[in-house]
Order: sequence, then C-alpha cells, then structure tokens
Amino acid sequence: MESPTLADWVGDVRGFTGRQWQREPALFPRADPGAGAPPFDLDELDAAFDGGLLRTPYLELVRSDKVTIPPEAFTTPRVVNGVTHHGFADRAKVLALLRGGATLLLRRVDQWHRPTGDLVARLSEELDRPVEAFFFVTPAGGQGLAVHRDDADVFVLQAAGRKTWYVHDAPAAADWRLGELPDGERSPLRLHGVLEPGGVLYVPRGFAHRAVGAGGLSAHLSLTVRDLSLQDLRTALAGQLAEGLGLPDRPLGEAAITEACAALLDHARARLDALGPEDLLRAARARPPAPRATTETLAEAARAWEPGAPAAGRTGPSSVSRTWRKLRDAARARG
Repeated sequence: MESPTLADWVGDVRGFTGRQWQREPALFPRADPGAGAPPFDLDELDAAFDGGLLRTPYLELVRSDKVTIPPEAFTTPRVVNGVTHHGFADRAKVLALLRGGATLLLRRVDQWHRPTGDLVARLSEELDRPVEAFFFVTPAGGQGLAVHRDDADVFVLQAAGRKTWYVHDAPAAADWRLGELPDGERSPLRLHGVLEPGGVLYVPRGFAHRAVGAGGLSAHLSLTVRDLSLQDLRTALAGQLAEGLGLPDRPLGEAAITEACAALLDHARARLDALGPEDLLRAARARPPAPRATTETLAEAARAWEPGAPAAGRTGPSSVSRTWRKLRDAARARG
C-alpha cells in the first residue's frame, strides 16, 4: 500500500499495512505538529454556522442513551420568498444541547467542505476504496454512540479536546451485524487510550468501539474507508456473466424466450469456467473515480465572456453562453 496521506498519520505505512491494517486497532500520537492536521475543525465549524447554509440532513444531535433529539430542537426555520423552510442549524440551540451532554454529528463533510472533499478524494485514490467524512463534537463526559460496529475501516483525526476510546475485538461470527451490539453480546477490549489533539486512531472494519469526551470540547474528524460486501460481489458477478452477451433485449414469443434462456445459460457457464476469484475481485473493486470539481467555474466563465479575452488557458463559454452573446450583440445592433 502506497499512501502519502496515511504516512502523515501512521508514519511507516509498510509497517502499518503489515501489522494493523484490517487486523488491529492502533493509536498514533502526532510526531510532527505540522503534518496530517484535519482540514475541518471547530473554527471551520463556526464558519459553517456563520455561512448560514448548514442544515439537516448534514447535522444531527445524538445521545448514547437512545434519547431521540428531534431536528427542531437544534434547527430553526427561515422564510425565503414567502415560503418557510425548516432545518437550518441554530448554533445557540446546538451549544445548549452540547452542554446537556449531547454529541453533534456532521454527516458527509466531504460533500460540502472543499478541503475535506479534497482530502477524501486523495485518500480514496491512494487506497482504491470509497471514503466518506464525518465530524463529531462531544462535551467532557458525553458519549454520542453506544458500543457499535461500523462497516468500514475508520481513521479518527482528533481536532480539539481529548477523547477516551474503547475498541473491542473483531466479530466472532462471519455473519456479523452493523450498529449497536446486542445486549447479550460481550466483546473483549483490545485498545483503551486517550486521543489528544493531532493524534490519530485507527479502528479496523467491524471492531466494536465507543468514545467518551475526556476533556474540553472534544472534536474529531472520522474518515470511513468502505470495503466490499457480498452484494458488491454479486453485482460484479452479474456484470461479468453478462459481458459479451449479444442476445436481443426483448425476445418475442415462447420459443424465442426459451432459446434465449439456453443461450444465456451456455454463455454464463463459459464465463464461469474462465472466471477466477482474482478476476471477480478486480471487477468488484473497479469503480468510477470519486467526482472532483473539474467543471468551469463562474469566475472563469466571467473572464471568458469579456470582449477580446484570450482563449488560451481558459475554458471557453458554452453553446448556451455563445447563443446569449449573439442575441445580445444582435439587440445592440438593432438599438
């Protein structure tokens, strides 16, 4: 595994891959204060509140005691063009709930915070896995989630305060369940430690864990690295079996349908004979790259629309904008 991003967090990537990756939880104190800092922290959160567009479903307040906190308890409505819209984040309400022991959870930060999105795209490319970002803010003594298992490898980047982590063993059964551990299930403790600002915690997929605020207002960015499920393999297998199939989509009549069944089975058997586990794994891992901002920006469009703007190094106007300019020029000529 080659990953400059991971190297900022775990140091020796080769050693991490051989000892911990998908095997053991590990805590890494930051060796270099200037490397690997999370791009989203409390200052960025305040900026999101100040921007005024943060709203559900990107934020929620949670408690490990299963008390449901309704959205209206931490959001406020706004009237836009005479219509009331609900779900906008209310910082005063959020702070009051934090002081009462709740945890703030921000979902898919990579979708609305550009630096986090860039980090996620980079890590996804390096690991060849889908990656998502979540941000948690917990008061001292607070616990947002009960002991639970995630369907992802998790890298926790501590941004502020201190948090005590309890990471338990891997699932004992192959058919393990996501979410909170059932009341009767007990899992041995594998790691217990306090994460300080700048520190990184790695939790392998399926390892049960929980966290409790240990000091200050604890905030961390969680990067979840997804891996293959049985459904992913089934989808890849279906695609592989259909590869090269030249049958008509809509056979007419019983005889044609029966003939298509026979041809489909013959094709699938031939494909199965040629298909190995590595081929199926490769097909399942093949996926479109994470979308990145490659479209023309409004600033580029504005520069391109200026009369006499050079074309080199700039994205030209679209066919729509060219049509608009022709209409504008024609109107000026008539005027």
